[in-house]
Amino acid sequence: MRLGVCTWVFGETPLERVAEAVSEMGYDGLELKGDFPLPDASRVQAVLRDADLLPLALTPENEDLAHPDPDRRQTAMLYYQSLIRFSHDIGCPIVSCHGAVGRVRALSSQEAEYHLMQESVAQLADEARSAGVKIAVETLNRYESHLLNTAEQTLAFFRGIGDSSVGILLDTYHMNIEENAPDDAVRRAADRLFLFHVADSNRKGLGRGHIDFGSLFAALQEIGYTGDIIVECTASGPDPFTPVKGEGWEQELRLYLEESLAFLRRHLPAANSESP
Repeated sequence: MRLGVCTWVFGETPLERVAEAVSEMGYDGLELKGDFPLPDASRVQAVLRDADLLPLALTPENEDLAHPDPDRRQTAMLYYQSLIRFSHDIGCPIVSCHGAVGRVRALSSQEAEYHLMQESVAQLADEARSAGVKIAVETLNRYESHLLNTAEQTLAFFRGIGDSSVGILLDTYHMNIEENAPDDAVRRAADRLFLFHVADSNRKGLGRGHIDFGSLFAALQEIGYTGDIIVECTASGPDPFTPVKGEGWEQELRLYLEESLAFLRRHLPAANSESP
């Protein structure tokens, strides 16, 4: 397992500074936010190479693949298609996707938008397969998205697509809200688990909340998970849709990232975090 950090948690901090900081901490790589317009692929590769980091995944901007307005949906499709091409160009194995963050109810109907999302992801799966990239659909809690909130819902969603290039992204922060037994959700995901995000129950660093990471890590080892683990904690404060929480947020974030790396190395020996 390789250990990384999602660049979203750094807000608008330039990639060069983010990469330098994450490399100094000892992480293996980054999950890159797919800022649009996308940067030059060669520049991103150079930044990562200079920092001795790997591109582990791409996380999307807030585009809506399930919007009932076909123009809005087409804009989202074009964005994700560009993200897949960019992922291929920088040698990144996974593009994540999810419902529109912050939209907590259907504009048309839940069933209609569920099927629109399914159709969109099925179309993207064909392009991802051709590009040698996998798609990881993230389950978000009900206060951030209305579509896919649990592992069981997302696995059922996959059955309507039937494409092995599409898998699941589980996040311990969201699982803490939605799953009756987060470790069982990991077991149900099994070989469809493509990516794993970690933050504690309060979205702070690992060990600062009440999540039972021991049972989660045991479940990961039980299913033979060899994918990457991405830390996505944030500084404390209001508004879950931004990582920038006010004065001192960068120092607090760095503390949580350092603590989380130490926590992972201590409790998850299978993590290869010494030699990117």
